[in-house]
Amino acid sequence: MSPAAPPDADATPALVDDPRLTAVGLLFEAATGLGDLLAGQIGEHGLAPSEFEALLRLVRSPGGQLRMSDLATQANLSSSGLTRLVDRLQARGLVERRACPTDGRGAFAVATPAGTDLLLGVLPGHVAVIEAWYTSRLAPPDLATLSGALRTIRDAVRPGAEAGAHAPPAG
Repeated sequence: MSPAAPPDADATPALVDDPRLTAVGLLFEAATGLGDLLAGQIGEHGLAPSEFEALLRLVRSPGGQLRMSDLATQANLSSSGLTRLVDRLQARGLVERRACPTDGRGAFAVATPAGTDLLLGVLPGHVAVIEAWYTSRLAPPDLATLSGALRTIRDAVRPGAEAGAHAPPAG
């Protein structure tokens, strides 16, 4: 059996050169690179990226809290994954659980003052990394266009990504 001949470059299907592959590849490469830079900065404060993400989403939400199910959706975690994450943050005094007053089965994750303080200590360096490697590289109109386009895509592929973010605080 003889080795297969190398493919003829002219015979390469046009789909291989499809600009959509390039666009999504660049998106993934940029996101991975930024994620690596940000993970290093977050790690300097003793947080894993998922812990930072949960704290940020809580602190940015009304009353510093979200239903556990909404936080799981926003953070792209399973219910059990979020439970383990909140357990870790609760053990460190950064988050607490609060029962939902209107639904006995529901619970809220709530950022504690210590969790908020830690997050506020991480954010200046975090924003500096974002500025250095992302926002400063785009003109303001381009950044606005990119942000709008990414929101449109995010909303299509993760429809619950803002679940509970605008809800009134629990009593």
